[in-house]
Order: sequence, then structure tokens, then C-alpha cells
Amino acid sequence: MKLPQRKHFQLYPPLAVCLGSAIFAFLAAVCPAAAQRAPATPAVVDADVPARTWVESAAANELHVIQDDGKLPLRYRTHKVDNKEDITREVIETRDGSVARLLERNGQKLTAEEDTAERERLKEILASPDDFIRHHKRDDPMRHDSLQLVSQMPQAMIFSYTTGQPQLPGATGRQIAIDFKPNPNYKSPQTLDNLLTGIEGRMWIDARSHRMVRIEGQVLQPVNFGWGILGKIYPGGTIVLEQANAARDRWVYSQLDTHLTLRVVWKTMPMDNHMTAYNFQPLPSPLSVQEAVRTLLAMPVPLR
Repeated sequence: MKLPQRKHFQLYPPLAVCLGSAIFAFLAAVCPAAAQRAPATPAVVDADVPARTWVESAAANELHVIQDDGKLPLRYRTHKVDNKEDITREVIETRDGSVARLLERNGQKLTAEEDTAERERLKEILASPDDFIRHHKRDDPMRHDSLQLVSQMPQAMIFSYTTGQPQLPGATGRQIAIDFKPNPNYKSPQTLDNLLTGIEGRMWIDARSHRMVRIEGQVLQPVNFGWGILGKIYPGGTIVLEQANAARDRWVYSQLDTHLTLRVVWKTMPMDNHMTAYNFQPLPSPLSVQEAVRTLLAMPVPLR
């Protein structure tokens, strides 16, 4: 099972939890639970409406996020910290994938040499955009798997309204807080659907838009892939995912915080990742890869 690795943080959940960095954000997009609890400010829910109904509606909206048609492209900034690096990038979405320029490494501005290397990388994309586009086309199977897991979540989990309906700090509207746990009767022949069998937790759904705004999760039992031969996620890991309305009802993944212990084939490794996306700016129209690269090359980048 070979999974492509992304070069940049994308605003739909990539696959990154089992076989290298590719599955972890993906797990966050479909798996919930509870690390830090929000303060309890009650919000009224209609007990006659099953909690699952809210989840089904939110899951349908998540499918639209993953299948984004590119009609409202964004420019934004990302900050990623993991076991290997701490980097900040400027990102521009295009019709054929997101293009990014490195701005900072390990909390420091780039040196002139680092910036020259980054500019040369972008110029290579400008000279051979077809290679860039082919690289991003390899993400299509990952997108398909994301759609599969999100669509299965309403069947794979048991949902209930959270007692007291705690609201997230800074919420501007009513939120529906829902707890969930794996459905013991859920069976699937799909190997990746095992991601849904070992996690329980809590999600918050915006009552007006029916969009998921936050998921907090904890791995409570081992999650195996390929009967444990391909890999395993060990109990004790935590996941936090947040989503924001970036512009004109374009919802995007704005924060992903994951602390997991994985075994990939024979190697056991920690996966500690924190990724944020911010400074969202809607673009007036979709750009080509070349237009995005030229824009990034023209932006001023302070050096040290």
C-alpha cells in the first residue's frame, strides 16, 4: 500500500496516520474525542432530533470541503511543527494544487542562501508546471480515501448529546456538542475504515451552518492496518482538529494538533504534529500554477 506524501499543508484532510506522514491529518478529520474540555455554557438542543442527524449533516458538508471545486481559491499562511522541522509558508491555491513559498525555519527568517534555494525551486515549477501538476494528481487516491472515511463515520459511531452542551470559548453562535464512540456492530471490509474503530470523543457543530468547528479525540484501543502487519496506532494518542469559515462560507481546516505513537511495518515512531493555517485571503478568481508562482516570487520576504 503506497501513499503519496504532501509537500504542503492542504485545507482538506490528507491521509497521514498510518504509513508515514500521509495519514495523520486524515485521521483527525474523521476521528474525534476529548483532550481539553471547553467550559460548560449550556445550549438547548431538541431531544427529539437524534444526535446522529447533526453528524450526518456535518459529514455531508465535510465531503464538500474535501471535494472543493476551486471556485473560491484562497491565499493563506501555514505554520507546521513536527518531529523534524518548524516551518512557515505562504500558500496560494491554484486550479491544479497549492503552491507555497518558504518564509521561516525554526522561528527565524531565512538566510540569503536559503531564500535563493527556495526561489530556484519555485523557478523550476515555473519552467515545468506539468511536472508539478502530475505530482498533485497523485493525491487523487488520498482524496478518495478521505471521502470514504468521512462518509462512513455516521455508521461507524454511536452519537449522543453532550451533557450540559458546553460551548467553545469565543463562539459567535450556538454550537451542538456531541460525544461519540465506536459502534461495536460496525463492520467493513475496507482496511482504512479501521481508523474508525479505536477512537471516541467529542465534536462541536455550528448550529447555523451545520459545519464541524472542532473535534477532540483520544485513541483508546489499538487501531490495526492489514491485521497489524502494515501498521498500528497505539492507545493514548490525542487529536485536535479545528475548522474555520475563511471567506464567504468557504470552510477550511485551520488547526491540526496530533500526538500519536505509530508502528509502520517494523518501525515504531512518535508522531507529534502541530499545523495551523491563518491570514486567509480570498482570491478574485482561480489562478494557474504559473500565476501563483510569479506572485510568490514577487512577494517581499525579510531575510536575516
